[in-house]
Amino acid sequence: MNWNAHGAKILDMIRNSKPLVHHITNLVVMNDTANVTLHIGALPVMAHAVEEMEEMTSIAGALVINIGTLSKHWIEAMFKAGKTANDKGIPIILDPVGAGATSYRTETCHRLLEELSVSVIRGNLGEVSILAGLGGEVKGVESVSAGGDAVDVAKALAAKQNCTVSITGKEDVISDGTRTVLVDNGHEWLTTLTGTGCSSTTAVAAFSAVERIPVTAAACALMCYGLAAEIAAPQAKGPASFKVAFYDALYNLNAEQIEKGGRVREVS
Repeated sequence: MNWNAHGAKILDMIRNSKPLVHHITNLVVMNDTANVTLHIGALPVMAHAVEEMEEMTSIAGALVINIGTLSKHWIEAMFKAGKTANDKGIPIILDPVGAGATSYRTETCHRLLEELSVSVIRGNLGEVSILAGLGGEVKGVESVSAGGDAVDVAKALAAKQNCTVSITGKEDVISDGTRTVLVDNGHEWLTTLTGTGCSSTTAVAAFSAVERIPVTAAACALMCYGLAAEIAAPQAKGPASFKVAFYDALYNLNAEQIEKGGRVREVS
């Protein structure tokens, strides 16, 4: 596959069709993930009321479930939205923020994965390793250690849950247990801002709304997201100026830049 050309094609499809991405996400990142959704070309909605879950989810192109700021009524909303998404064939992108940090988060993730059919899990290495049953440590929402390297961990959880797993880091790893893809786009400035991991989940959701092969959607999304960070980085004097430049780069990202700058490879 020509990953760069296909990524540019998917981005164009998003901008032409403007799919709705329904987020049940955390309080820290709502504004940022809404903006990233818009800058990619999709439409965001942050809806959490149980009473409107079925109606809102049914008109979405993708559903993001992000456990960053859990509460009882939000968990109820996650299950109701997730079951509607499964019934309608709408892809679910799960962000297991802080899984492993507390039993409440870890148990909620396991319940979600048991009761819902998830298309893509997007997390850091520690979170994914813990969900795969390989051990590891998460402190707050940050990965401290894991029970293996990212490729092995991604493959293990993908096989266990029969879904696609995306581990973001210095090099992003995407696997469905059979196919494994590495994305080398990105920049260290992303680590200076809160919510850039959650925003990458949003990118995966927007791409999943129009590209229904999860490995392809996730890899192309992370390629474009990381490339925008690379384009923005030379303009940054600190985290704040990087954020502005990153949003502009994502909004203005075009096919020529993607075909020239994307770095994606499939491995055995």
